[in-house]
Amino acid sequence: MIAASLSDIATFLRIAERGSLTAAARDLGQSPTAVSRRLARLEERLGVRLVNRTTRRLSLTDEGLAFQARTARVLADLEDAEAEVSRGQSAAVGQLRVTTTFAFGRRFLAETVHAFQQDHPRLRVHLDASDRVVDLVEDGFDLAVRFGALADSSLITRRLADNLPVLCASPEYLDRRGRPTSLADLADHDAIVFGRPARDVWTFADNTQLQVTGALTTNDGDLAHVWALQGAGVIQKSIWEVADDVRAGRLELVLPHLPLRSEPIHAVFPPGRLTSARVRLFLAFLTISLPSVWRTQIAPVLRSSSPSYE
Repeated sequence: MIAASLSDIATFLRIAERGSLTAAARDLGQSPTAVSRRLARLEERLGVRLVNRTTRRLSLTDEGLAFQARTARVLADLEDAEAEVSRGQSAAVGQLRVTTTFAFGRRFLAETVHAFQQDHPRLRVHLDASDRVVDLVEDGFDLAVRFGALADSSLITRRLADNLPVLCASPEYLDRRGRPTSLADLADHDAIVFGRPARDVWTFADNTQLQVTGALTTNDGDLAHVWALQGAGVIQKSIWEVADDVRAGRLELVLPHLPLRSEPIHAVFPPGRLTSARVRLFLAFLTISLPSVWRTQIAPVLRSSSPSYE
């Protein structure tokens, strides 16, 4: 009974992950009819509908979403235990759920996750990109990569790499409006302000603050980035997000000798997650790969713009 239940749960999780009975059946090497039968059996045993089915699409019910969040971790822990007993603790298996910001996920973490999964082919990874701070336990995530101060002291953190906010603008904008050499000069420039709420005060490393104004504001950092590339004004962004544009000459650092207040990049995870081989191995991978990217790709951009940077 327990084995049959676990098998049905695993089938449901693959359906939820793939969003399709046919795709789940193909992954599992079963017929769509067999997969549908397993799902129906699980729903009957639970007494609730987990999946809404129509001829065009498949979606999880509220009960299905809740069941997915709880059972995905349980099943992954069981797969972890099996791997550790049978082959030691050198392999990551099951599903790893990671969350980070949109920009960092697209520009850096996607490649890192792909490389890690290739090293561990029995692992499935879900990378969630969101600029909201999710509840790791409630939403069923194993690990988050986050910038800045951490409000939840119950979570465990590991420092991964340095981070430095920078001010930048397109060369076309600076040719038109002039290159500021002081905060007084900067105050006369157009600022592109973004965030929830929009951050219209820029804080420097010495705690000096500058109130900025501009005609364009948005809740989306990537949209603000586009405006900066189009010459709309000066923007504050993480160097991780703009290093490629600075290197290529699409953006230019503004006042690089006046650093903004910086906060490192952390890996964040709930207590007890390091007992999972997939989390422990992924964390070790991050602590090697991200500092390497900083040294080889990010820091040289800062040094080329400000020789005083160390």
